Amino acid sequence: MSEVKNISRSRAQESSAAIERLYITIRHLFNRGFYKPMGVSGETLREALLDLRPEIYGSIAEEKVELSGLLYVIERLPVGIEECRFINLISDEGYSKSHFKAIIPPKRKRNCYRIDDEQMNVEITRGRSDIYDILTHLTFIFIESHKIKNRILLDESGEVSRDWQKLEQTVLQTKKLAQIEKEKAISHTANILGRSFAEILAIYDGFGTAEKPDRFLHIIYWLGKGALEEVLESNKRTITFSPILRERLGHHIHGEIWANNIKQTLKENDLLDRPIHIISANMHSVMNSIFAPYVHRLKYKDKPDFHVYEELSKPGAHDVRDKVEDFAKLHGMISLPDTSGTNIDVQIFDTAKIDWKKSAFSKAKPSGSPVIIVMDYAFGEQAYETIDELLKPYQESKHKKHFLNVESVSIMGKAGILEGGKGDIMIPSAHINEGTGDNYPFENELTAAMLEGNDIPVFAGPMVTVLGTSLQNRDLLKFFHESTWGVIGLEMEGAYYQKAIQSASKIRKSINPDVKVRYAYYASDNPLETGSTLASGGLGTTGVKPTYLITIKILEQIFNVNKI
Repeated sequence: MSEVKNISRSRAQESSAAIERLYITIRHLFNRGFYKPMGVSGETLREALLDLRPEIYGSIAEEKVELSGLLYVIERLPVGIEECRFINLISDEGYSKSHFKAIIPPKRKRNCYRIDDEQMNVEITRGRSDIYDILTHLTFIFIESHKIKNRILLDESGEVSRDWQKLEQTVLQTKKLAQIEKEKAISHTANILGRSFAEILAIYDGFGTAEKPDRFLHIIYWLGKGALEEVLESNKRTITFSPILRERLGHHIHGEIWANNIKQTLKENDLLDRPIHIISANMHSVMNSIFAPYVHRLKYKDKPDFHVYEELSKPGAHDVRDKVEDFAKLHGMISLPDTSGTNIDVQIFDTAKIDWKKSAFSKAKPSGSPVIIVMDYAFGEQAYETIDELLKPYQESKHKKHFLNVESVSIMGKAGILEGGKGDIMIPSAHINEGTGDNYPFENELTAAMLEGNDIPVFAGPMVTVLGTSLQNRDLLKFFHESTWGVIGLEMEGAYYQKAIQSASKIRKSINPDVKVRYAYYASDNPLETGSTLASGGLGTTGVKPTYLITIKILEQIFNVNKI
């Protein structure tokens, strides 16, 4: 009789199971309509996040409060949310027409409305990924708030530590803090958080705003106060999902409006019958790649094109950017700021109106005066909703459909890299959906060889599409990288884009079955390296060269020209 083996699960398997539990739990809570994150109903979500221990949340499973992760999350949540006991996730329900002022987080496009002292409404118009994102962020800050509570609550009667009393006095006063008062408050807060004075001082200003330079103290105070009230007064923080959000989610309502606006604009400008190339990118790289070197040829004389792009990318370079945009609008560019709720702006380039001698592509020989549709970055599952709707035929009337002549779809974006560093380039050969194993191989028109020789490392191979950047887990990513999957990086939209492109081209036949696809990403972080996760800060100018190098290679293929 063979011996029964004691099978133990690896950390990668545990992490994979935790992600699956997160995914299922969030959908269950959404269908339920409400839950209390730190109550019984939020227990599974908390446990799954603590089991997963995402890199971005740092020391979430330890007693000390995580500072870098807290800053990353706070920048993606509306100002004042830490003060609110009731957080209501809503659809676009007309608040933009009210007296409520929209609060937009600095690092995440979503409209939020402070209803009263206790309630914050957060608009969800970008699909399920937006819900995964905000719920994991909220779960993280609530877990951190209870760490604060554990360090300040001395007994069950409600007696609190002296450090907490001093912090409360500082936060509730209205006058501006002098340097000595600020340092005293930081000293007390360091004790509360289990962090050193130097650690807090190093990150303190990152939380501040022009109106509230000492916002860090306020955030810690309100998080701790909320946790104290949950324990001492049973005033549990509650997250609700509005009935209209629950009814609308998954029906492509915002994506359909967005796509129809684009098609209507194409029709109004007699562009519907032209060859169409779709590019998912930011709102400056395509425009600047075509026009900026010519527009600023005198200002940056004898400077390489990449120097021009770096200057345009600097904060405060509004004048030089505006000149390029004004020139582009006179030479075939149509700007479509979003009005659908998707938060995806669009630019349409009519190449028939481009004077190629007044561009960076003087040798361009595009076939059939193509139209380029540049769409801003989608967010997670929203990529499927938007591209799926855009690739559908335009319904000109009840009985007349107009099929679009889509020749290519190009995706350029940021991604986490698993071998290399910030600013490196990744060329995927397939996308794998994390947690399901669903996979989408494709023929990429871009190759690593095309981008090599520019002093930027280039990697090629499969990439994994993750539920959210906030759920990056070192063990699971290491498994994907080192196993036969051979994954080179991770991002949030690739599988969803490819799913929509494949269904439109191979099954529904709404576009050319031989549509060309191009995918390329530049590395925003390396989650396998300590100190190189997204929470470690932005790319600065490191991302400028890879962004424009990828953009130029995409445009070279569309314009049938060799530029570099």
